[in-house]
Amino acid sequence: MKLKLVSRWSHKAVSLLAVTLTVVVGSSNVAAQDATFPVKSLTPEVALTAAKAALEQCRKDGFQVAVAVVDRAGHVQVLLRDRFAGAHTLDLAPNKAWTAASFRIPTATLAIETQAGKPMSAIRGHPKVAALGGGLVIEAGGSVLGAIGVSGAPGGEADDACAKAGIKAIADAIEF
Repeated sequence: MKLKLVSRWSHKAVSLLAVTLTVVVGSSNVAAQDATFPVKSLTPEVALTAAKAALEQCRKDGFQVAVAVVDRAGHVQVLLRDRFAGAHTLDLAPNKAWTAASFRIPTATLAIETQAGKPMSAIRGHPKVAALGGGLVIEAGGSVLGAIGVSGAPGGEADDACAKAGIKAIADAIEF
């Protein structure tokens, strides 16, 4: 009799183990699929095209600027400085691009949202945050690809106009 009981228990245990393994193996396939994701990024050539177009737009408007293009993580891909752009522009252009990429919003919008007394005002205390116009997110197909920052034109609106020209120059290349 004991042998039958052990035999029945073993059958139940084996069935339970089989179900458990099926669930674990099945869920590990889902976990493996969710463990990675594809990321779109600008090529250096496209980033350079955007930076050159922004620089050219500022030149046409009579401004000497620096232009930075960063990837979606905020790492600088391109940094250009016109010959008479101020020394400060080499820090501000990458910081504007980093800020736009990091917060996924234009820096002019962040400038408004982080004014003194607003809930997000403390963000301005971060050493790389540039809460002033001139930084724009580069997006395509619902994905953030990077950002562009321009510094040196008289005011954030002029910097934004040059950054927009840079994005416009690569729009056909990045749409997917």
